[in-house]
Amino acid sequence: MSLMEMAQKGQEIPLFTLIAQNEQMNVQLLMEQVANGRIVIPYNSHHQPKRPQGFGLGLSTKVSASIGLAADEDSLTDELFKVDEAIRAGTNAIMDLSTAGNMDEARQAIIKRVPLPLGTLPVYQAFAEAVHTKGSALALEPEDFFKVMERQAADGVDFMALHSALHSGLFKTAKEDRRVLNLVSRGGSLLMGWMLFHNKENFLYTMFDRVLEIAKKYEVTLSLADGMRPGAGADSLCRSQVEELVVLGELVKRSRQAGVQIMIKGPGHTPPQQIATTVQLEKQVCEGAPYFVFGPVSTDVAPGYDEITAAIGGAMAGAAGADILCYVTPAEHIAYPNAQDVYRGVVAARIAAHVADLAKGYPGADSWDLQMSQARREQNVEAQKTLALDQERLTDFHSSEKPFCQKCEKGCAMAVAGEFFLELPWEC
Repeated sequence: MSLMEMAQKGQEIPLFTLIAQNEQMNVQLLMEQVANGRIVIPYNSHHQPKRPQGFGLGLSTKVSASIGLAADEDSLTDELFKVDEAIRAGTNAIMDLSTAGNMDEARQAIIKRVPLPLGTLPVYQAFAEAVHTKGSALALEPEDFFKVMERQAADGVDFMALHSALHSGLFKTAKEDRRVLNLVSRGGSLLMGWMLFHNKENFLYTMFDRVLEIAKKYEVTLSLADGMRPGAGADSLCRSQVEELVVLGELVKRSRQAGVQIMIKGPGHTPPQQIATTVQLEKQVCEGAPYFVFGPVSTDVAPGYDEITAAIGGAMAGAAGADILCYVTPAEHIAYPNAQDVYRGVVAARIAAHVADLAKGYPGADSWDLQMSQARREQNVEAQKTLALDQERLTDFHSSEKPFCQKCEKGCAMAVAGEFFLELPWEC
């Protein structure tokens, strides 16, 4: 019996109790939301992450970081270090997006390393293996993909990104849309090439029941991605993006009927005036399914600083109801991220997630800010270090040549004003 089916039957298990306690939510309410699909708990029975996470309605806004081998010569040791840095920075989930090298070995090592939900995009490995064993990605057979999907699930992958809503009708619509940046989804473009070459529909859609069968067997949460996501702000909310979203809504219903947990992965580049609309549209069309957004990048003009453009977009998307923010690193669009980029990307996304939680009124979010403000008023350096979202960053500043408050000394605004306010007869 799947987690969704247990929740539907009112079967309280320790996992539900733990998530509810961590989220300051009544366990019965949590189970109701798992039962109706508005909360998902990625928790493969072959992994059982030690720090399980819930994503969805009423829960804190989460952050996901992506790593993975991109070339045969890439070092697994380097990728594992990036995993460690992402966890140290406070990510809630890891995605292994390896596209080369020994992907089985890498995934198994990462799963052992990660106490959090782990996700993959299995079509990457399926097409890479087709190149190595058959000479061409176009030689892939649907059964090859499902073997890879089941192998990854058996290893313990907790959630999988799949482009199951991509269909041939979208190609014509996308052409008519005159998109600035056609298809920017790597997984989507691989499937598109296969579909056009074979003149066949997407097997991830036509054989979706097989997808559900494997997902349910291993308690894999589906994370259906939009192949037509915008890679430029000018392409946001084009017809092909919206048409694909409608199909995603159909697949959400089918997944829930099968007792399989599902969330939706959303847009990339989205101008600020369209972010709330995009989130609300997904929530309406996909019946409240948790929304996992790529940033979103809120402006296209800041390469090298896209952890900031994504944090701005992520805060807006989270405030509008998005549930998980896929981090974006400073290297986005220009280079392959190193460990420092990974750390900075996670921290920026966590800031965005906290801002979103403030906007949502998530329990405890505002009290965290208040405690920091009180620590600043009292010039309590140690308390500020403890409360800081990135404690190591603040500690580094305090250990520098010009430590906290040295420049202001007795001219500190709070200290001067404090003497006056202490003499006032009223209380705040």
